[in-house]
Amino acid sequence: MPGGDEPRSYYVGVDVGTGSVRAALVDQRGALLAFADQPINQWEPQFNHHEQSSEDIWAACCIVSKKVVQGVNLHQIRGLGFDATCSLVVLDKQFHPLPVNHEGDSHRNIIMWLDHRAVSQVHRINETKHSVLQYVGGVMSVEMQAPKLLWLKENLRETCWDKAGHFFDLPDFLSWKATGVTARSLCSLVCKWTYSAEKGWDDSFWKMAGLEDLVTDNYNKIGNQVLPPGASLGSGLTPEAAKDLGLPPGIAVAASLIDAHAGGLGVIGADVKGHGLACEGQPVTSRLAVICGTSSCHMGISKNPIFVPGVWGPYFSAMVPGFWLNEGGQSVTGKLIDHMVQGHAAFPELQAKATARRQSVYAYLNSHLDLIKKAQPVGFLSVDLHVWPDFHGNRSPLADLTLKGMVTGLKLSQDLDDLAILYLATVQAIAFGTRLIIEAMESAGHSISTLFLCGGLSKNPLFVQMHADITGMPVVLSQEVESVLVGAAILGACASGDFASVQEAMAKMSKVGKVVFPRHEDKRYYDKKYQVFLKLVEHQKEYAAIMKGD
Repeated sequence: MPGGDEPRSYYVGVDVGTGSVRAALVDQRGALLAFADQPINQWEPQFNHHEQSSEDIWAACCIVSKKVVQGVNLHQIRGLGFDATCSLVVLDKQFHPLPVNHEGDSHRNIIMWLDHRAVSQVHRINETKHSVLQYVGGVMSVEMQAPKLLWLKENLRETCWDKAGHFFDLPDFLSWKATGVTARSLCSLVCKWTYSAEKGWDDSFWKMAGLEDLVTDNYNKIGNQVLPPGASLGSGLTPEAAKDLGLPPGIAVAASLIDAHAGGLGVIGADVKGHGLACEGQPVTSRLAVICGTSSCHMGISKNPIFVPGVWGPYFSAMVPGFWLNEGGQSVTGKLIDHMVQGHAAFPELQAKATARRQSVYAYLNSHLDLIKKAQPVGFLSVDLHVWPDFHGNRSPLADLTLKGMVTGLKLSQDLDDLAILYLATVQAIAFGTRLIIEAMESAGHSISTLFLCGGLSKNPLFVQMHADITGMPVVLSQEVESVLVGAAILGACASGDFASVQEAMAKMSKVGKVVFPRHEDKRYYDKKYQVFLKLVEHQKEYAAIMKGD
């Protein structure tokens, strides 16, 4: 076990997000010593079809990995961990890319996590009411892999489905590329593919879904060797992958995690002593990790399985070994804030002013809100402006793909003040969505006292404060803002054998940075806004019923 006087051990974490690949060099105490990122391509050949390239992503992994280990003694690098979005990678029997599109472009061989092409397929899968669906909140999401596989079978039979040899979740593709081992991570298969940690695959589900061909070869195409996250794969890094990544051959490579789960791993185990938090001395099950970037995921763990309607899981050992995971989520959060701000008439003015001050547009908006709030708390500026945030459907807890976004309280003026208040109301709407998810989890049996935030949006102080005020719970931020990368590095540390367990690595490598407490004096205002928030969706459903009526 690495101690104070021993030489430093390093681990490399690689995180493949929606728009970029990021890597970090992390030591055994969880300190991030080097960071690099590289953008990756996305294609949207038609609405709701989102595609990427596995070759493009691997090339980006190689660029960032080489950057973070520059000037480092390679003998001190002990392990490598990957996390990635839960996108679907399709390869033929020789591991070459296959097209997931009508154009026949095999370079684009990934259906991205946020792709919503398989709406009719997921609807039919949900109509089966199969028992595996109770582990995804009762209703499967269009973002999971079974509906996407069915779409490929029904739409690209000759060019893709019949030629396919391997369907990988992106995190598993990366660990295969690094080691040549096709074993899958329990995390991906349990969370996105209906695998059960206790019972394995359920033949009857795949047959009922119209995907019986996957059963015939003992699930060879989707994985029949499954390992817990952090387990060491094969003989470690292959010489070829080592050359690509600029790392020593043979170092330990871990079974991977989905990106949000790596974020959860990177924050949820931190030692909170001395911060005056309710969760101090309480079990880790009183903590909710919220990983907020393009979308947001809400990770709560429990000792026994808890079934939460509209919330994914319970998944056994999918994030923290030995614990059941429930995963709530919002399909668009960072992406929604960008959409609202960039689509506003005052955006060019905002951009110019932020650039002149050498600030991000969001830092500028936050200071502009402080300027216009006068004597009142900043959150009160949205008293007449209310947003329902489901511009890409509702993932949790309503699990309703048909829901749309709503804004009420618009005026004719479109100046910078209006843009700032619309931005504020959107951030608040996302926080109200988190509150709705927490209420669903608590009414099913979870007991949550503290939020642990990470991901890009956790760097925005307004986003963090609104989550504290609106949920009434303190928010813990990590010392290392790149918690997802720390989570990936924790996997590499576990695979190396330097830590006895994932839990031990979590406790040693994740640290509390800042705690943001709720302003309880504003509670009454947010309770009222929350009532309006719930009315919005109620009204939306009423409008839909009127329009469908005779």
